[in-house]
Amino acid sequence: MLNRGLVPVNKCLRGLLVAASLGGMMALGACQSDRDIDITALDIETEPADVLYNQALANIKAGKMREASRKFEAIDKQHPYSEYARKAMVMNAFANYRMGKYPDSINSAQRYISLYPESEDTAYAYYLIGLSYYRQIPQVTRDQGSAQRAIAAFSEIIQRYPESEYVTDSETKIRFARDQLAGKEMQIGRYYQERKEYAAAVNRFRVVVETYPNTRQVEEALARLVEVYFAMGLTQDAQAAAAVLGHNFPDSQWYADSYKLLQSEGLEPRENRGSWITRAGARLLGSQS
Repeated sequence: MLNRGLVPVNKCLRGLLVAASLGGMMALGACQSDRDIDITALDIETEPADVLYNQALANIKAGKMREASRKFEAIDKQHPYSEYARKAMVMNAFANYRMGKYPDSINSAQRYISLYPESEDTAYAYYLIGLSYYRQIPQVTRDQGSAQRAIAAFSEIIQRYPESEYVTDSETKIRFARDQLAGKEMQIGRYYQERKEYAAAVNRFRVVVETYPNTRQVEEALARLVEVYFAMGLTQDAQAAAAVLGHNFPDSQWYADSYKLLQSEGLEPRENRGSWITRAGARLLGSQS
């Protein structure tokens, strides 16, 4: 299984509960004493929006996410134009996320963003979308669409809300998701290399070096370029790739193996200023700092 890191759920909930307690609501502790409502038993009569909302918050604190979600949905249906309906929408996205109902969480958060693009909770809605996609990122052997969509959502936070409390965690998760995308390119590149489809392999490894230079995959990508170019008889490109690898990862086993491969033909790493690898290597040095 992938190690996706710990999601700051408690922090998110604490911050959102504070944001959600606008408009003179009673304290959460008082909410816990309220009578629990069976939404399925409601017919024509409805509870006031604030009663349902506070009970839903109490359900969240008690870990009863399903009940909370049902009450937030009831607010949306029974009091569609109230302030509580607005707040219930994003809180329902949170409740669905906690239940692992990621598509429902994404849909609710996207609806919130479309209706309230300037709200103070819009950054959090983007964050929930990013988290929901992030939790669905599979192994690199499978399609990485979720990684791409997670990056898109987290990037919206960084670009639109640079002072948001969600920026730091968004940046961390973007790095992981980008590493997954680079890993997918490596998997395909190795497949082509094994089949001796060297031109196709070069294209994949080049994407890693140029597009994902600050990922864990770039070290192996450079070494694979040495191997592939060497197999193709393009020794100058192989030497250039080895030179970039040595400049950036001098103590790496990948570099030691690449150096040994070149020496088998009396060659050594050598910079080639006319090669795309050397130009990419100059940018790579900055990305590793």
